[in-house]
Amino acid sequence: MSLTANARVATAAGATTGAAATAVGPSRAARTAVLSAASLTIMAAAVIAPSLPAMAEVYQDDVLVRLALTITSLAIGLSAPFAGLLTDRLGRRPVLLGGLVLYAAAGTAGLVVTDLSVLLATRAALGLAVGAVTTAVTAQLTDWFSGPARATYLAFQQAAASLGGVALLPLAGVLASTGWRAPFWLYAAAVPVAVLVLVTVRDAAPGGAAPVARPPAPADGVPDSGRTSLLRRRVLGLYALAFAATAVFYMAPTQLPFLLGELGAGPALVGVAIAGTTLTGLLGSLAFPTVRRRLSPAAITLTGVVALGTGWFLVGRADGVTVVVAGLLVGGLGVGLTVPNLNLRLGELAPAARRGQVLAGLVTGVFLGQFASPIAVGPLVAAAGLSGAFTWAGLVTAVGAAVAAPLLLRPRRT
Repeated sequence: MSLTANARVATAAGATTGAAATAVGPSRAARTAVLSAASLTIMAAAVIAPSLPAMAEVYQDDVLVRLALTITSLAIGLSAPFAGLLTDRLGRRPVLLGGLVLYAAAGTAGLVVTDLSVLLATRAALGLAVGAVTTAVTAQLTDWFSGPARATYLAFQQAAASLGGVALLPLAGVLASTGWRAPFWLYAAAVPVAVLVLVTVRDAAPGGAAPVARPPAPADGVPDSGRTSLLRRRVLGLYALAFAATAVFYMAPTQLPFLLGELGAGPALVGVAIAGTTLTGLLGSLAFPTVRRRLSPAAITLTGVVALGTGWFLVGRADGVTVVVAGLLVGGLGVGLTVPNLNLRLGELAPAARRGQVLAGLVTGVFLGQFASPIAVGPLVAAAGLSGAFTWAGLVTAVGAAVAAPLLLRPRRT
């Protein structure tokens, strides 16, 4: 998720044309700052998940209380394209800093806000902040690195996001046991991260990567318009995949607290269980650079989606908390492989001058999937119950990936 430092880095577009810039990598402190910002993103909305049952009792409105979780995702999805445009025009650093400041202010507002409608507004503002931070971080890392190093650091980004969930969600569950407002304190973590970014990260120029020469016209007779159309279809396909996979994955924070409640689990256990998905997501992300050297992007995506579906099927068939946690661990592993793979593919496809905007589209797909998840799953829950909803979602996801495998993995003609 980019902000260009004073150090010169080789861009993906430059690598494609064979013109590699002399690169002096970003400092360790700068890399730490950007990856620390990544840790605050993916599960930002889910920090209050353990508080949802208690909030529903306070406000006597299950629908709007759940919306406090998902409206953040909607705001992220809608604002990310604008954030991408800003990162390309203003640079990565100002967008990242502004997002972190807004993150802290809007997130901690839940400590004092009493009116539910105002609380929903602050949650939407939090979404604007996360959209800016997520987009800026991805674009910064993609600018800084190319080749295998880019794959490694995009995997580190997802690992950092997962690590944030591992650390924050169990703590949120413990805090929720003392009062439903207590988890809102966790959003203050953005303050020291913002200070670290301010001190260590610098922009070399608006838009990040340096411009590169236009590659020579291809000699295969394929019109530029046809290439552009093919590129657009590939990018949109990756967006759609991110949307669908996230809608399934986000059943964990939106539906799992109520499923575990039926099994007798308290808020602390809910936080630990949801954090399990981010723990194996962390492991999957760390394994991604190695897996990427052995499998094609299509094979990695299919493996990740099958793992997600299998995990959710286990959750649906579970008759106790132990099997639920096992299913969450399997599903989280799939997400840990899928997200950095999609980021890497889009980073390779995006022109340097529009990298922020193209990567922002993935942010939109992911977080609109989060928002749509409870809406799409609601009728399924009503028809089949919570366990049945996980069973059917997992089954459809795994079978869908298996059906797509022959098409995506077949050898292609050159």
